[in-house]
Amino acid sequence: MDIGIFHTSDEAARAAAQIVIEKPHSTLGVATGSTPLGLYAELRKAWQDGRFSASSAYALDEYVGIDADHPEGYRNVLRRELLGQTGLTGETLHTPDGNAEDPVAAAAAYDFAIGAAGVDLQILGLGSDGHIGFNEPGGSLVSRTHVEVLASTTRHDNARFFGNDPEAVPATCITQGLGTIMEAKVLLLLAFGAGKAEAVTHLVEGAVSAAWPCTIMQMHPEVYVLTDEEAAAGLEHADLYRERWSALHSERRA
Repeated sequence: MDIGIFHTSDEAARAAAQIVIEKPHSTLGVATGSTPLGLYAELRKAWQDGRFSASSAYALDEYVGIDADHPEGYRNVLRRELLGQTGLTGETLHTPDGNAEDPVAAAAAYDFAIGAAGVDLQILGLGSDGHIGFNEPGGSLVSRTHVEVLASTTRHDNARFFGNDPEAVPATCITQGLGTIMEAKVLLLLAFGAGKAEAVTHLVEGAVSAAWPCTIMQMHPEVYVLTDEEAAAGLEHADLYRERWSALHSERRA
């Protein structure tokens, strides 16, 4: 696990973008929420400069039953952030069908499509309760893409996108499972702010446990965790991580 601790989220976003840019024409796994927006802005700049182009992308998740035209539907969010600006098109951006008549069957079909394509680099955010994708605490650590019930904590955290009304946040979603996420060749997780500090501490230094789903990432061979100072505040070995990041990335630049 390669941990980068930065003064600001903007600095972390620039470093994250460089990791993505180093893998051109990749099939990406893409996350939503506010955390990856700085990264996506950097990728748009790199595309405009001719330094980056993605070949295709698979979204982590989608709300079940959300109106197809709702601005906070994850396909719509990703279309605004990525289409026509990073090499992706409507045909190469893939998202779960949250309005399928049978969401369970739709989840299984989406999982099959991801497996057939193969994800080169998976971008991840981190929930305050430790979820990645929408894999809430207490689920299987080897789950496949499935229908998930959102925890009240998650609905509260996401209420800012729905007029600050947790009840307006859809209660269920289709999410890539932890087993699905772990099959990506590279995992790149971003976490910013004091509200993510406890989850970051468990992710990096805690025991692998379904109580903190993100901890399964400790079992992946190539993981980048990029945080700001607030999110890293609980890390016991933060100084070591800073030294390791500086040494490894100095060698890469050389």
